[in-house]
Amino acid sequence: MQIGSVVYSKTGRDQGRVYLIHSLDSTKEGYVWVVDGEIRTLAHPKRKNSKHLHYKGEDLPVLAEKLTKGVQVFDSEIKSALRAYAK
Repeated sequence: MQIGSVVYSKTGRDQGRVYLIHSLDSTKEGYVWVVDGEIRTLAHPKRKNSKHLHYKGEDLPVLAEKLTKGVQVFDSEIKSALRAYAK
C-alpha cells in the first residue's frame, strides 16, 4: 500500500467503504490517512490502521502523482475516481 492506493475498510463502522490512501502517518508505524471525497474529505481525513484495510492491488496513479507533488486535488476528483470501485 502506498499513496494513491484504493483500499477497502475491513472493520469498524465504515466496513466495506472504499478509500484512497492520502498519506502515511509519520507519527505511528502501520497507520495511514484515508479519504473518500464525501464523508472523509481532504480537510478531515481518517487515520486507519493498515491491517484494518484490504488492498486489492488497485491504484490511481494520476491522483497519487498529484498528492505526492503537492498539486491541489479536489474532493470531487477523489469521489468520482472511487465511484468505479464502489460495491
